[in-house]
Amino acid sequence: MAGQSSIRIEHGEASRDPRASALRALAMDAVQQANSGHPGAPMGMAEMAVALWGSHLKHNPANPGWIDRDRFVLSNGHASMLLYALLHLTGYDLAVEELKHFRQLHSRTPGHPERGITPGVETTTGPLGQGITNAVGMALAEKRLAAEFNRPGHTVIDHHTYVFLGDGCLMEGISQEAISLAGVWQLDKLVALYDDNGISIDGPVQGWFRDDTPGRFRACGWDVIGPLDGHDIGAVEAAVAQARRGRGKPTLIVCRTTIGAGSPGRAGTAKAPGEPLGVDEIAATREALGWSYPPFELPDDARAAWDARTAGEQAEARWQERFEAYRAAHPELAAELQRRMAGTLPTGWDALRKAVVEHEAARADDVATRKASQQVLAQLAPKVPELFGGSADLTGSNLTDFPEAGARHLSYGVREFGMAAVMNGMALHGGFIPYGGTFLTFSDYSRNAIRMAALMKLRVIHVFTHDSIGLGEDGPTHQSVEHAASLRLIPNLAVWRPCDPAETAVAWTEAMAAATQPSALLLSRQTLPTQPRSAAQVAAIARGGYVLVEDEAARATVLATGSEVGLAMRARQLLAERGVPVRVVSIPGSTRFDRQDRAYREQVLGMLPRFGVEAGVTAWWGQYGCVAALGVDSFGESAPAADVFDHFGLTPQALADRIQETLGS
Repeated sequence: MAGQSSIRIEHGEASRDPRASALRALAMDAVQQANSGHPGAPMGMAEMAVALWGSHLKHNPANPGWIDRDRFVLSNGHASMLLYALLHLTGYDLAVEELKHFRQLHSRTPGHPERGITPGVETTTGPLGQGITNAVGMALAEKRLAAEFNRPGHTVIDHHTYVFLGDGCLMEGISQEAISLAGVWQLDKLVALYDDNGISIDGPVQGWFRDDTPGRFRACGWDVIGPLDGHDIGAVEAAVAQARRGRGKPTLIVCRTTIGAGSPGRAGTAKAPGEPLGVDEIAATREALGWSYPPFELPDDARAAWDARTAGEQAEARWQERFEAYRAAHPELAAELQRRMAGTLPTGWDALRKAVVEHEAARADDVATRKASQQVLAQLAPKVPELFGGSADLTGSNLTDFPEAGARHLSYGVREFGMAAVMNGMALHGGFIPYGGTFLTFSDYSRNAIRMAALMKLRVIHVFTHDSIGLGEDGPTHQSVEHAASLRLIPNLAVWRPCDPAETAVAWTEAMAAATQPSALLLSRQTLPTQPRSAAQVAAIARGGYVLVEDEAARATVLATGSEVGLAMRARQLLAERGVPVRVVSIPGSTRFDRQDRAYREQVLGMLPRFGVEAGVTAWWGQYGCVAALGVDSFGESAPAADVFDHFGLTPQALADRIQETLGS
């Protein structure tokens, strides 16, 4: 069917290839039935999809998790009906009834593709630009795994990452971070197909997007093919074949298309992207395409042409034969690859975790928790080879490297958002537990990618150092105030703010064990005092909050996190000298503590008046019923750390005075 002649449709061109017509029909029918969605992009990219999925994509609909499948990312996720139609037609477990329930509650076809909802969807896309960046992470993971596991005569990791993207993805700043990194890393198995239709919701993009896109990619070290006619299936097929032969560079294929192609009244217009075509326009489109079938009904020849089940099973079977030969020659490597792709931690993990926590709990030296983090990494990384780290140009400050890290640690450059989304892509691909470092205040740059990791339930670890006004002289631009509280609001994100090596070790090991949850470790620049604990207290750290100091005669409870635990302990000593005993509770992981049973939480918090202290916004303490809180409800100041703490009244003396004044003694 490829290469059939095109029929001229007013304002656009669409092939009469029944595979493309089937995609167009399903897209416009589903959007119309939902009375919501974006029909224009799926209709415009139909021939691109035929060329890739019909001739090149290596996948098995019966096993969406096959290790060596090609990855496909729909970065312009508003075109979700294109992907749903492809998955349905090629044989994935996605019945036509699900297409009829597009964008409806509890359907498997949500408004934007969601990983874990629809079989065959590799990543959740919608926030533009992140899909292409996830794809960079996937391609990086493939390259690293191939280098680590393939052996002469035994190639078991050998697949491509394909991504469709549009103008919106390229307008987002994160796209520049992604394409630059992909070029530097020479990800030659990454192929991006650009839907160059010149239209976005506000109209023709010439008014706000005149970039030389091919030139931009070439400047970043990519090969560029085109521009070519994106409605010419044969031309796109040939371009993908050429890209697959490329070496040393990722490839961009520029496909000139007409948005809404096939629709006589909407093709090439700003009405195509964001609203249903309407009954009359759908009828006109069917007539123009020579497509006489009712909504959601397809001819047998189109279904047969799309069915990829047999080819997919055969492709995986051939790979399985190669893998069995690999297993025979390299049994330990084969077992390790399977373990890592399954996401299970190494044999002996429980013993390793216990040993690391006990080792750090036995320390008596005072260190910054960023240094404690590096100490923990030095013990974990040699025994957990899937740990893969990096930093956004702050390695010497974040301390994310470890001895002999070599290729297991990257410098991402000053690209916090890109780093976060690349890590998501690596986690999505499988085989790695990615972590990356920057200053906590720059979590604002990467916040949406952090949110996406939480939504997708990815094991990704964010190392955020310089977590408060304690970083000192850099001042309010770098001093985090609201960041800890705001990160704690993201559902399914574990946030840890440890106070010393023991709590840091627990934070790291809990983050690594959290297979369906990203974690944020908030670490200090300044040295913090190490706290003595019993074995029971060390065990309780993993519950997110615990009693650090109990006192039967206590008149109040002080709740603290991170660097302010030491402050609370010093305030407790001052109050004891004044005859005002208090309990001290450390809450290194409030997001974990909040999920504990009510009895445990009440036992830890107690029934006495509660006082909170954290070098950040104080409103957060209201959830724990604090009668007062010490913190920072403005931006920071530029000065040595001790002076900044004094300026904001975050001192043992000030806390002791506040507690004594409130208690009235």
